[in-house]
Amino acid sequence: MMVDALMLRRARLLFVLLAALLSGCALFEDEEDEALGPSPLTDIQEEQEFDRVWSDSVGDGQGGLFNRLRPAISGDTLVVASADGEIEAFNRHDGDSLWDVDLDRSLTGGVGIGGDRVFVSSADGRLWALDLATGETLWKVQVGGEVLGPAVADDSLVAVATFDGRLVGLNAEDGASRWSYSVTPPVLSLRAAGAPLFFEGAVIAGFASGKVVAVNRDSGQLYWESRAGTSDGASEIERLTDISADPLIADNKLFVVAYQGDLSALELRGGRKLWERKASSYAQLSEGYSNIYVATDDGNVIAFDRDNQGVRWEQSVLARRQLSGSATWGSFVAVGDFEGYLHLLSQADGRIVGRTRVDSDGVRVAPLVVDDMLYVFGNSGKIAAYRLEAAD
Repeated sequence: MMVDALMLRRARLLFVLLAALLSGCALFEDEEDEALGPSPLTDIQEEQEFDRVWSDSVGDGQGGLFNRLRPAISGDTLVVASADGEIEAFNRHDGDSLWDVDLDRSLTGGVGIGGDRVFVSSADGRLWALDLATGETLWKVQVGGEVLGPAVADDSLVAVATFDGRLVGLNAEDGASRWSYSVTPPVLSLRAAGAPLFFEGAVIAGFASGKVVAVNRDSGQLYWESRAGTSDGASEIERLTDISADPLIADNKLFVVAYQGDLSALELRGGRKLWERKASSYAQLSEGYSNIYVATDDGNVIAFDRDNQGVRWEQSVLARRQLSGSATWGSFVAVGDFEGYLHLLSQADGRIVGRTRVDSDGVRVAPLVVDDMLYVFGNSGKIAAYRLEAAD
């Protein structure tokens, strides 16, 4: 029994290392795609121009592993964390630095904000709570496992999903444990995870096993469980069905996407599957124009009708460019790539209408959009804010 557990742990650790080594290339391409390499950029008819409002740099960005540290925004404050432990808060409008701290820890979990607190997670399984106004450490607790996605929080509860298959609820005031819910982790998994989601009295989270659960936010008691990712591959790698992107609520439905799996629409209150479409992705979803936008692991951007009327459009010109998650921005969809280009697609038909380069080390995490501003955090640590202008 102990030997089996040790072998399982070693197998999962080996895959973490494999994912880190593959951070400079697509995750699991077949030999033909690998030989083709990333699609070269083609000329576009530029209809929109990126107006950079401000930019700065925070630490070493995503660091050497396959981290996906996401910034977060609350009101006028943008908070950015880097893999080497540096955290900085900016006025999101003009880029003025409000505070910066160095936790002297390797960070893995991105930024979550709830009430007047900022939450980040370190590689040693600690969750840190900082004061949003000053950056002062309010508390830190051991959650018992590495956290690879952002926390979700409000004034009373903070919830995190751990790499070993647990959803943990803590008191936002002092970090005291309130409850924990566990699912069985797979033998192998991607080194990536999304944030849980609050909905009414529930906390919803997706796991590396392809399961989605909703639990009572006060007690952690299970409301429902559904499987969004399924695969019948011959090997453990081929059977990976990680849910690595945040669940998304749109049109009173819950949308989740799985690697080597499906885009699934679920009932929010019961978890019943309403429909599913084949789509393999580990990147953030976005929605607009009654569509759900998926940046797939092979570099396509697909607009799915959220009422299951099929595919509205598919843009394949960015094939194998290791796309970040997407964000909707006005009438457009923004997505980054491994060379640090930010591409702007029309929500109406998917044509590329604008492009700019943010960070030559690449862009791995989805942009953030608030009002008319878009924020991009590059792999090297560059943070930039943009507005759009019509091209001349």
